[in-house]
Amino acid sequence: MESSPAALKLLCLTLCGCTDIAGAMTTSPTHAATVIARELNLAERGVAAVLALLDEGATVPFIARYRKERTGSLDDLQVSQIAARRGVLAELVARRKAIERAIAEQGAMTAALLDRLAACRTRAELEDVYAPFKKRRKTRGDVAREAGYGPIAAEILRQPNQPRMSRPSDEALAGARDIVAEELANTPALRALIRKLLAEHGRVTAKKKRGLKVPAGSPAPFEAFYGQDEAVRRIPSHRYLAICRGEDQGALSVSVAIDLDRTLDALLRRIRYVPRSPLGPVLREAAADSLKRLLLPAATTAVRAELKQRADEAAIDVFGRNLTALLMAAPLGALPVVGIDPGIRTGCKCAVVTQAGEVVADATLYMVGRGSDHVEQARNKLRHLIDRYAPHAIAVGNGTGGRETEALVREVVKAHAPTVIVVSVNEAGASVYSASDIAREELPQLDVTIRGAVSIARRLQDPLAELVKIDPKAIGVGQYQHDVDQKALKQRLNDVVERCVNGVGVELSTASAPLLAQVAGIGPKLSRAIVAHRKASGGFASRRALRDVAGLGAKAFEQCAGFLRVSDGTHPLDASAVHPERYPIVERMAADLGVPLAKLVGDAALTKRIEPERYVSDDVGLPTLTDILRELEKPGRDPRKQFEAPAFRADVNTVDDLREGMVLSGVVTNVTDFGAFVDVGVHQDGLVHVSKLADTFVRDPHAVVSAGDRVSVRVLDVDVKRKRISLQRMG
Repeated sequence: MESSPAALKLLCLTLCGCTDIAGAMTTSPTHAATVIARELNLAERGVAAVLALLDEGATVPFIARYRKERTGSLDDLQVSQIAARRGVLAELVARRKAIERAIAEQGAMTAALLDRLAACRTRAELEDVYAPFKKRRKTRGDVAREAGYGPIAAEILRQPNQPRMSRPSDEALAGARDIVAEELANTPALRALIRKLLAEHGRVTAKKKRGLKVPAGSPAPFEAFYGQDEAVRRIPSHRYLAICRGEDQGALSVSVAIDLDRTLDALLRRIRYVPRSPLGPVLREAAADSLKRLLLPAATTAVRAELKQRADEAAIDVFGRNLTALLMAAPLGALPVVGIDPGIRTGCKCAVVTQAGEVVADATLYMVGRGSDHVEQARNKLRHLIDRYAPHAIAVGNGTGGRETEALVREVVKAHAPTVIVVSVNEAGASVYSASDIAREELPQLDVTIRGAVSIARRLQDPLAELVKIDPKAIGVGQYQHDVDQKALKQRLNDVVERCVNGVGVELSTASAPLLAQVAGIGPKLSRAIVAHRKASGGFASRRALRDVAGLGAKAFEQCAGFLRVSDGTHPLDASAVHPERYPIVERMAADLGVPLAKLVGDAALTKRIEPERYVSDDVGLPTLTDILRELEKPGRDPRKQFEAPAFRADVNTVDDLREGMVLSGVVTNVTDFGAFVDVGVHQDGLVHVSKLADTFVRDPHAVVSAGDRVSVRVLDVDVKRKRISLQRMG
């Protein structure tokens, strides 16, 4: 009787229902476009076009905006998803090839095994197939095989009515059970079965870590999660990340449990267990051992990894949506602004910024925390700055001392310059910018403390242009941002920044190098070259002048040109989102109307006379022509909302000023899966729980509110000691 490891593996596969030696999965290898189209529920033709364009070196914004005919008008988010999935599939292929090499080096590769590996659609499936071939320390099964107990193991797996051999010794039987347990644990179909059962019927439990010591009088860390018991398939992503953090910090013990008896019964049904066989009890013992010692630990690791990935994706999505809302916040515009970075001990740092963002003056004003003489001096200095530089607005950071500083500034403005608006600005990340290489390069002559005030002023003028200089993770709109996959987070946030920047467009004559670096096809190196060329040549008279920049070739120009604006350029279309490759079409339109090109640009009445069907060609269809006509009506239009200054109650400055029932105006600072945080002007954001966001059931907070929204809220509860504010959204 044959009893080699390969024979045992074949026997185990057959008994588990894998009658095709090529594997239980019979799906043939599929082209990437087909796979991605099916996963994302998109047309395969459009997906194939996106993949081809990406292979040609095209960027996501360029594909979404200027290649609609080829893609079937897929938007930037869909194109980005295709690009991301393309990367995942590439990693899967790389892992499969590595596994193929590893198995081949062992001399164990067969045509059937190659087919099985090619049929795998996930990393888990690949690892299941590879499991028996992984190099590992000697196991109990290995010892039993060396002792010659393989034939007994084969007999146990066959479950005969009449054994072919005499009853083995207890030692031999125990060794054979170890072999059978490992064969079961290394069978892909069984690994997938237990993983599926654990994902569908398992429960995530958390309890206080044994031996955790808590100082007297201090709240126990993660106490809210003691006794947490929730179904794997239902646990919210934010809660799973929270208990994982508690586990990492040594405060919680986390496990995934399942009913062992029912799971064992399901396993026995799958392996064709025959209770009446003389060796039936032995197989049951081996299966129970395999389940508890091998299959469940492996499944637990896989299920927790899947939970973590799912939670990471949800948290990263929350971060991405919050960042989008913040970057796309309404800009004040190109107007002079005084930026104030509040400070109590060291004084308030002030910077006067022109409409072009240049710093023309700075000062330190002791507005809070000092005697009346210092405060009066601060008032006088502020009046002087207003008189000399005529700012349109004064931006006050919302950090420590911000509300007190804002109140004093409002007093001065009300009495001295009532037309100047005063705005509280979220200063998150300003200190990070101040000490960055970008700030040192932009503002080398200024002290690090003054740079924060400059950043506050500029982010009021144009949040997008200023915030791109800061690591998104420092802006403070994430949810468990330090607990998620950092590579995936960075990629998503980069995608968000890129999408926002290219969606708005960038003024070539004034944009900073960090902002230019986010334009499709440019990047950090070219952005610095563009700025250097601009300084040396005195600016750009047209988009075409970009070709004079060293290192900026035809491909880069193709990708970036449509997203750059030259407001006072020599060509009328350079201030619009019309790509230079389509200028001839617009020139034909103007000629057909009998008007100069400059007359057509921005004239809605003339644009409405154009029949786009007349200009359809093999490479330009109605989607592109519709975009062109929209641009001609409002060239270079900004998709962001109009600026509206928030207003906080003057009598509410700290948590101590809050009272239950108060109705306040606030600004949404962060949206999470469980609600929204709102700044009501007391240095501590309040939480509007998802159940308090609307009068109707809200499944997704992002569906009803976004970061930066102005909202009216009612104070429900104030915990001064813990600085926790519970709010309800009004209206």
